[in-house]
Amino acid sequence: MPKVTLLLDSAAIAGALKQIAAEILNQHAGGAFSLVGIQKGGVVLAERLALLLRQADQAPVIVGHLDVSMHRDDLNHRAAPEIHPTLIPGDINGKTIILVDDVLFKGRTTRAALDALNDFGRPQCIQLAVLVDRGHRELPIHPNFVGKTIQTSVNDTVDVRLTESNREEGVYLITP
Repeated sequence: MPKVTLLLDSAAIAGALKQIAAEILNQHAGGAFSLVGIQKGGVVLAERLALLLRQADQAPVIVGHLDVSMHRDDLNHRAAPEIHPTLIPGDINGKTIILVDDVLFKGRTTRAALDALNDFGRPQCIQLAVLVDRGHRELPIHPNFVGKTIQTSVNDTVDVRLTESNREEGVYLITP
């Protein structure tokens, strides 16, 4: 029977997002960036970050959605992917893009996001914001903004549940 441990409750998730928003504003005063959430969890987090950033800076924050399903390097090892909408906000050439995702693990989803984003143009700078960094990278990918860093085993699962897609909110560590 797997062991389930609550890592972040709703208040801790909100606090982590406020911390990320503050770090983004500190680095990008004036709002010269766009957020692009990686489907699915990253989209919800990007929308929440945009709201926090708008409240703090009183400046518009552009949010996009990116589906990476067809850019993954493990397509032949998975069932047919569930495709979600991609919405890239305008011309990204020469712009700063902050990719947003819920969990950073091996780095393969981020690599797929970089490939997918290149289909839409060539940003000047791409940064990465994640709610949870759980380590075990297989690729040289490092987040710029992190809500919480945790130590896990490769066989563990980190389950992010958000009210927009689930009934209860929390980040859980599931240990086999």
